[in-house]
Amino acid sequence: MLIGNQNTCLLFLLILMVVSCSSEIEEKVPDEFDVKDSIGVVKSQLKPAELKTIVGAESISEYLPLLENKRVAVVGNQTSIVGSSFLVDTLISLGVNLTLLFSPEHGFRGNYDAGEKVKHTQDSVTGLQIFSLHGKTHKPTAKSLENVDVILFDIQDVGVRFYTYISTLHYVMEAAAENNKQVIVLDRPNPNAHYIDGPILKKEFKSFVGMHPVPVVYGMTIGEYANMINGEFWLKDSLQVDLKVIKLKNWTHDKEYILPIPPSPNLPNQLSIYLYPSLCFFEGTEVSIGRGTEYPFQVWGHPNTTCKEQSNFTFTPMSIPGKSKKPKHQNKICKGIDYRGFERDSIRKNWKLEIGPIQQAKSCVQPRKTFFVRTRFFNLLAGNDEFIKQLEEKQNEADIRKSWESDLEKFKLIRSSYLLYK
Repeated sequence: MLIGNQNTCLLFLLILMVVSCSSEIEEKVPDEFDVKDSIGVVKSQLKPAELKTIVGAESISEYLPLLENKRVAVVGNQTSIVGSSFLVDTLISLGVNLTLLFSPEHGFRGNYDAGEKVKHTQDSVTGLQIFSLHGKTHKPTAKSLENVDVILFDIQDVGVRFYTYISTLHYVMEAAAENNKQVIVLDRPNPNAHYIDGPILKKEFKSFVGMHPVPVVYGMTIGEYANMINGEFWLKDSLQVDLKVIKLKNWTHDKEYILPIPPSPNLPNQLSIYLYPSLCFFEGTEVSIGRGTEYPFQVWGHPNTTCKEQSNFTFTPMSIPGKSKKPKHQNKICKGIDYRGFERDSIRKNWKLEIGPIQQAKSCVQPRKTFFVRTRFFNLLAGNDEFIKQLEEKQNEADIRKSWESDLEKFKLIRSSYLLYK
């Protein structure tokens, strides 16, 4: 199915529908994804109406001409929407010649657990083949790209180094550069774009949960980040790809953007997204961050704690297929801290990665000598082996933050060259 002049009217009508549907969505989107998740959450009042943010996928007239007479692959998931429609459905309705789908971690429809291997399969809705980028390989093969001219990348990111969608982006760009394919990134807002914080990754700690010398929270959209990967020659052999970013409209780094769809199974709402950069470090410890509950990344706890402040809240992780099949401390009562009573807006405006929770947990969880049960993984998340030493030595927060300052200032200078928005 190729794009033709006969689709001009259809495109015009579709753009009108997208604008209309998007406006309608703007009015109806709740403060949180899941209205059931109102247990103890103090809801922020909606702000006065602002100009609606237009995501890259909605600027159809900017990228549709680039797909004419091209064989197109889409890297996407459940967040790849245009107004109220799935991107792939929209492209098919416009006569775009889709030849392949690529799926990241959690799968093309977002129903795989964190870290779970995603299989090559066929999409039950479109009938298109889905090539997994989170299974036997993280990178498109030359063979998979034989019937592809252009790769559209449209995934909602959360702006945290160990969230693997930017690693998928890297490998897609690298494969495209090696095989002379164009990459078009349909940009989306970064909900954590308003600040920069955390240690910079050192090259000896490069992995799929951290591939580039950036801080934990880097303050860039996925389109800006793609430009930085290209401009800093971070691809293998210093390759550069034919890259185009379809920019956002009516968005700045300081503007809050409520995600209409959860970006992954264990980030179910905006509060979890804001807490994720700080609480994810618990993944390298004995402490649970609520996987196996309805409120992951909004709590933390452990069966054996000694601190009184952790005695008033308990939770019991259970197996939840599609979210957490084998959660830490499954079927055990964990005592800990519940952040769901915190004002979401106050957490967002804190403007920093919180060190306090892991310092507090380390002093309370018994036995302390086994606190870091996955030392290597913790160091991969941190991007160095210094952070774990600082915590073991009980350094105070001010000293830990001071150790990050010089590298953060250098990164900010690099970052400034690739910003597309104020």
